[in-house]
Amino acid sequence: MIPYRSSGRIMPLAFLPEGVTGIVVEIRGGINASRRIFELGITQGVSVRVVRSMGPGPILVDVRGARIALGRGISMKILVEVVG
Repeated sequence: MIPYRSSGRIMPLAFLPEGVTGIVVEIRGGINASRRIFELGITQGVSVRVVRSMGPGPILVDVRGARIALGRGISMKILVEVVG
C-alpha cells in the first residue's frame, strides 16, 4: 500500500455528512472486509461523496460514478480525509 500524506481532518466514512466528499486515506479491517471494500472499487486515494446518510441504516455513497449502499459497520472501517 502506498503511504498517503494527509493535510486535513480524517474520520470514518460513516461520520461524513450528506453532500460532503472525502478521499479514502486508509481501510482498516480484516482480510475479508478489506477485500470486499476493494471489490466495490473503494481504494486508497479514491474520492467518495455521501449521497444519503439518514438514521441508523446504511449510507449511500457515490464512488467512481457508481452509487453504493454501505452498512454503518463497514463504513466505519473506511477512513477518509474531508475535502468539501
